[in-house]
Amino acid sequence: MPRLMVRGIKAGVMSSVSIALVEELAQICECDKKAFSIELLSTTNICNWTNTEPVPFIEVAWFDRGQEKRDGFARAIASHFASTGVPHVTVAFINYKKDSYYRDGKAVG
Repeated sequence: MPRLMVRGIKAGVMSSVSIALVEELAQICECDKKAFSIELLSTTNICNWTNTEPVPFIEVAWFDRGQEKRDGFARAIASHFASTGVPHVTVAFINYKKDSYYRDGKAVG
């Protein structure tokens, strides 16, 4: 864990940045890159009853690691996607509480 849920990014773009992105994010949060998961979600954006291009949006679900690491994560994500021509990416963080997180029916924290 951390878990990235990615919307509005094409699969080829995600594939092209995923390895370098996870390596940098692992350094920022000081965790093993094997702890990461990325879900590329297929979405349809509707505006005024018309399909429009989805807006790049990434949710990071994790145990909070503080403002400095959160800022570094967001900058790294924006930088990696900007290098592929994606000009704007919104990043939102979902903080799990350790006492509310279970793996195989057992509390983690």
